[in-house]
This record gives sequence, C-alpha cells and structure tokens, in this order.
Amino acid sequence: MTTLSASQTRIPAEMFSRVAYQRERICIKRRGSRPVYLVSEDDLAMLQRLEERYWAEEGEKALAEFKNSGEKAVDWETLKAKLGL
Repeated sequence: MTTLSASQTRIPAEMFSRVAYQRERICIKRRGSRPVYLVSEDDLAMLQRLEERYWAEEGEKALAEFKNSGEKAVDWETLKAKLGL
C-alpha cells in the first residue's frame, strides 16, 4: 500500500478529521475516472477481515469440491517440475 502524507494531497484537512474522528466515508471523484474513497483505519481493518473471511470460505468450498470429485492430489515435487521450479 502506498502511503502519502496529508500535505502531499489537495484534500482539505477537515476531510481527514471527519474520516478519522467521525468515521465518515468520503467519495472523491475526478473527471471521468473511477471514484476513490477515504475511509477510517477501523473501516479498512473491517474490509480486510471480510475479504479474508470470504477467501477462507472460498478455499473451504474448493477443498470440499476437490474431495468430492474423487480426483487424486498432485504431489509437491510433480507440481514443481510441471511449473519448472
């Protein structure tokens, strides 16, 4: 993740305070570009936990699907050779 100091942006200091202390989410639009958002550290941590949970559940589904398929697992040495590692 890239980190900028507030002084490196043109975003008013008040906006940072609203995000940090009032947990407001700020949408920043720029001429035809996709918007970006300022969110609090707590919101970012929550989003990261949700993402981790999502991928853990997807991994569990994939593992269950593999186990139910009856396919045989590929051993590590065979996989490395196949990938040229």
